[in-house]
Amino acid sequence: MVTDEPAADAARVAAFRERNGLAALIDIHVHFMPQRLLDAVQAYFDSAGPLIGRPWPIAYRQGEDARVAILRGFGVRAFTAMLYPHKPGMARSLNDWAAGFAARVPECIHTATLFAEPSAAADVARAIGQGARAFKCHLQVGNFDPNDPRLDAAWGQLAEVGIPVVTHCGSGPVPGRFTGPGPVTALLARHPRLRLVVAHLGMPEYAQFLDLAERYPGVLLDTTMAFTPFVEQGGSAFPPALLPRLAALRDRVLLGTDFPNIPHPYPEALESLERTGLGAGWLRAVCHDNAASLLGDYLT
Repeated sequence: MVTDEPAADAARVAAFRERNGLAALIDIHVHFMPQRLLDAVQAYFDSAGPLIGRPWPIAYRQGEDARVAILRGFGVRAFTAMLYPHKPGMARSLNDWAAGFAARVPECIHTATLFAEPSAAADVARAIGQGARAFKCHLQVGNFDPNDPRLDAAWGQLAEVGIPVVTHCGSGPVPGRFTGPGPVTALLARHPRLRLVVAHLGMPEYAQFLDLAERYPGVLLDTTMAFTPFVEQGGSAFPPALLPRLAALRDRVLLGTDFPNIPHPYPEALESLERTGLGAGWLRAVCHDNAASLLGDYLT
């Protein structure tokens, strides 16, 4: 279902922001990518492929310019352009595309990616040189071990400069060969200063990824899809008993949505966070202030 009521969605987002004292939002988990790749990704969602496992109606299928305008209309001050390779030889060209997108879209947080291949360290260095301020790592789609020796120098570079890496490492919606807390625990033991953003709050291994965030000050979590009816009714609900721990980590939780490939209107992601009952102060930290602090001068 394509949402054809962006004005109605914008009104709901504006009401959310007004209720919670938010002048703007920062969304750390947004996807923009070359059209051919986006078409392939959306076709996979349409087919309910094996990494999804159930129907997933995409809410926002508008063209690139229209999607940027929709986010602006929601009051999203800054957003990533996350993209990810599924085979060797893709990362560098994707990073070149992302650099061009960031250059033409002022609100874009210049985003890059990496893959376990011999060129990984050089690709990461090149992307940093182009101005990348965030990276995306998708262990499920990429189907690689984050502890692959070919990635070690790349992780070292990212830890050294403190660039956040949004990482799909939880086993939702279905487990992959290298998902779950085990591989990431091993990675952090070797690179404890790595600024790793656990996507989807680590769904469904919420408790184990909260453990890592409590152990390593550089580990953050993003809220992508968490608490939404689609997830809650699909068997991966966030346990209410863990809410006090999430509240205590308020300075290291970031808003993420997975726009545009989400099976619900954008405001539903925000309203779902509101329903946790963690309060307006927590929401202001999560939906804006934490990302603003993380990205520093980049947003001024």
